[in-house]
Amino acid sequence: MSKILVVDDEFRIRQIIKKYAEFEGFTVKEAVDGMQAIEVCREEEFDLIIMDVMMPELDGFSACREIRKFSQTPIIMLSARGEEYDKIHGFELGSDDYVVKPFSPKELMMRVNAVIKRSTFASRQEETKKDVFTFEDLVVDFTARIVTINGKRIEMTPKEYELFFFMVKNKGIALKRELLISEVWGYDFFGDERTLDTHIKLLRKSLGKYSKCIVTLRGVGYRFETI
Repeated sequence: MSKILVVDDEFRIRQIIKKYAEFEGFTVKEAVDGMQAIEVCREEEFDLIIMDVMMPELDGFSACREIRKFSQTPIIMLSARGEEYDKIHGFELGSDDYVVKPFSPKELMMRVNAVIKRSTFASRQEETKKDVFTFEDLVVDFTARIVTINGKRIEMTPKEYELFFFMVKNKGIALKRELLISEVWGYDFFGDERTLDTHIKLLRKSLGKYSKCIVTLRGVGYRFETI
């Protein structure tokens, strides 16, 4: 069951939204101003936040800015002001939608469902796309083509990346020299085989203590292992 935080200093508005949201099957929590909204968001997780712009203590725009520092929960802004500037400002701060008062509760719920559905789909897509290998302090992000050790990015040449990524993807498998050359440099590579050895040497230098993960198989090739 999805959980919504409704932030508005007007009791009547909060009750209307709560009534329709609960009818749609949502669990609803309330906050009366921006300060309280930030405190609640630090303590609990929500699937969506509906927040008024004009509130005492701390306005909705400022609250949105602060919440975005630690949370990516979708936010729908409510405001009596429908000027383009206000809408643009809200989107620049990280809000996902902007609804002008007075609003139709049914339309608001349609927007709520649409934003949550979009957010859920985006999260699933991100999880699907994310392809990361981790061993102790060594992190290999295949999607971003980034290798880090102890949080520090390791710079490599394009060929080093290709060679290393292929070896990590085939962790624990004995990789023949011919296969590595074919996969990284192409089957029609006519260069010296020592090119592979040179890149392996550079990789080991870049990997520091993790250079031991690249094992030489005499007469065969190399293997990446984490044992």
